[in-house]
Amino acid sequence: MYRRFVAAAATCMLASSVVVSAQEHQHQHAADQDQESAWMFMHDGVIVGLINHQGGPRGGDELKAPNWWMEMASRRIGRGQLTLTGMFSLDPATAGKAGYREIFQVGEALDGRPLIDRQHPHDLFMQLAATWRIPVSDATGLTIAGGPVGEPALGPIAFMHRASSENVPLATLSHHIFDSTHIAFGVVTAAVDRGPWTLEASLFNGREPDEHRWDFDFGRLDSVAARVWFRPAPAWELQVSSGHLVHPEQLEPGNVQRTTASFSWFSHIADDRFTAVTIGYGVNAAHDTSRQAVFAEATRHAGASSWSMRAELLQVERDVLIEDRIPVSPGGNQMRDPLGALTVGGARDILRWKDVEASLGANVTVYAVPSSLQPTHGEHPVSVQLFFRLRPPAGTMGRMWNMRMGKPMMHGN
Repeated sequence: MYRRFVAAAATCMLASSVVVSAQEHQHQHAADQDQESAWMFMHDGVIVGLINHQGGPRGGDELKAPNWWMEMASRRIGRGQLTLTGMFSLDPATAGKAGYREIFQVGEALDGRPLIDRQHPHDLFMQLAATWRIPVSDATGLTIAGGPVGEPALGPIAFMHRASSENVPLATLSHHIFDSTHIAFGVVTAAVDRGPWTLEASLFNGREPDEHRWDFDFGRLDSVAARVWFRPAPAWELQVSSGHLVHPEQLEPGNVQRTTASFSWFSHIADDRFTAVTIGYGVNAAHDTSRQAVFAEATRHAGASSWSMRAELLQVERDVLIEDRIPVSPGGNQMRDPLGALTVGGARDILRWKDVEASLGANVTVYAVPSSLQPTHGEHPVSVQLFFRLRPPAGTMGRMWNMRMGKPMMHGN
C-alpha cells in the first residue's frame, strides 16, 4: 500500500512538472513570437550650422544649415522581414533654392540655367520606401524594395550616409558621377543575397529632381541599373554597379551610362569609436563624351574627437564652368579638364545631453586647378568651413551608418 501511494504521488508530481514545463514553454514561445513580431524602430539625423567660405573669384561667404532626418520601422511578418523607411530634409528652407556654395560643382539647373559653383539643396522627401526580405534557405534570401521616393541599385553609399564622410558636410564634387540617384522619384529593386554576395537590379525614374524641392517629381520608370555587393567580412564591403539613365539632366538632352566601383572598410566599436574608409571610381558616358572621377575618404573617430580626409580627382566640364552654358555644338562636351581637391578637417564633441550630440568642426580644402579654369576660379583657391553639428539620440541600435534603401533591418543586428 505504501509503495502504491509513493508511486502515485511521484506520478502526480511528474505530471505536474510536465504541465508546468509545458506552460512555461508555451509562455516563452508566445513571448518570443511577440518579440519577433514587434516593431523595431531606428532613427538618425543631423543639422549643421555651416559657415562656408569658398575661395577664389567665384567663391564667397555664407551661413547655411544643411540637414536630414531618417526613420526606419521593421517587423517580422511570417517568415519575412518588412522594413519601412522615411527620409526628409528642410534644405529647401535652410539652404535656399540655390543651395550652398561649392566651387567647381556642376550638374543641376536653376531658373532655366546651369547651377554652377553651387550644390543644390535636397528635396523635402528624400525617401519613402518599403523593403521586404524573405529567406529561401539558411544562406539565401530574396528582397523586393521600392517606393515613390527611393534609390536604385547604382553607386556607392550616398555621401551623407557614409561614415567615412562624417565630418565633411559638403557633397563630393563628383556627386553627379557617383551617387546623384540617391533620390529617385519612383524605383523598384529586386535582390538576391547568398552568403557574402548580393545581386540587385532596379527599374527607376532616372531624371534628376527639378528645382522645386517641396514636391514630388514623378516620371516614367524608364531607367535600369544593376549592382553587385561582396562582403568578405563584416568590416569590408565592395560594390560594382552600372546603370542606363534616360534623359537625367534637365538642360542637357541625351542618355547617360553610369558605371561605378567602390571599396569601403568600417571598423566599428561604438558610434564614437570607429575608423571608416571609402575609395571609389566612376564614369558617366554620354553620346559624345565621358567624364571620370575617383575619390578617397577616411574618418577616424576616437571618443570626443574625430578627423577626416577627402581627396578627389575628376574631369570637370570646362564650358559649363566658364561660360555658364551647356555646349550645343557637336562634340562640345569634349571640353573637360582634370581637377584635384583635397579636404582635411576634424570635429570635437562639446556636449552630450540625454544622448543628444553637439559638435564643433572645421575643414580646409585646397585645389589643383587646370590652367583653363585659373582665370575664372583662381590659381590656388582655398575654401574653409566652420560648423556646429547637432544630432538627435541614436537609440539602442546606434547610428544609421552606411545605410541604403535595399538593406532591411534585421532582428539581432
